[in-house]
Amino acid sequence: MKPARHPKALLGIALMLLAMLTFPFLDVLAKKLGQQGLPAMEATWARTFLGSLLCVPLLLATEGSKVLRPRDNGLNAARGLAIVLTTFFFFSALRFQSVADTLSIYFIQPILVMALAPLLLREKISWHRWAAVFAGFLGVLIIIRPGLVAFNPGTVLSLGSGLAAAAVVLLSRKLAGGSSALANTFYSSLYGAALASLVMLWQWHSPTPTQWAMMFGIGALGIICNFLIIKAFEWCEASLLAPFGYAEMINAVTAGWFFFGDFPDAWTFVGLAILIGAALFVSQREHRAAPEESPAQV
Repeated sequence: MKPARHPKALLGIALMLLAMLTFPFLDVLAKKLGQQGLPAMEATWARTFLGSLLCVPLLLATEGSKVLRPRDNGLNAARGLAIVLTTFFFFSALRFQSVADTLSIYFIQPILVMALAPLLLREKISWHRWAAVFAGFLGVLIIIRPGLVAFNPGTVLSLGSGLAAAAVVLLSRKLAGGSSALANTFYSSLYGAALASLVMLWQWHSPTPTQWAMMFGIGALGIICNFLIIKAFEWCEASLLAPFGYAEMINAVTAGWFFFGDFPDAWTFVGLAILIGAALFVSQREHRAAPEESPAQV
């Protein structure tokens, strides 16, 4: 039996695509701030602290005062740390390579989730998931080409960002069913902001008015995109939405070329195609095998 379709599934797909097409502009702002000498941790602080600040009116409007009673503090704190790490590593990688190249390696994240889920979430992993893990690893090797291209610190940083992002996803699954997805997003960002603020005490660079505007842009775009993703997952199955995450690469290439004159080489596209193919293969297999279910929320 095929999974039931939620009446708003098409709207959920549209919201997911809108979020993925918007995310690269956040990365462009972070890369521009890095080029202007602002520390990567300061841009990370902007995404977590300013983002959580901008999220408060939305939370109060939708959930009222009950949002002031957080739950799952330990998991949210761990998720906040993972958010800080993935953001910091990604923004740092942008200092060494293009948005598209960084994102290509970062896309190891869904493959890592599949590999780690049996260990951390006690999920059973099938042969086609293992096949996707190995295919994804091959795709990343083609993108990185160890020993064939000059060493780039951005490569290691991108891998670190993908690993930390996988932790964010796994912790999000652990948090499912507690507080609302929006509240969990807010408190994870708040814990991350507290950590980033401690680091910023030793390396704060006073931003110019233009840089403040860009930092608020990073915080706002982060909250908007996360909200769009949350709503998309409320209306669609996770297996249905998973492949649309790779739509982010479309605008990453376009934005990188338009703002910085960067364009990935042919081998990057080959490796990325393998990563996308692996994710599509698993998503299709899961979609066919899944029983009738209600829309997922992460």
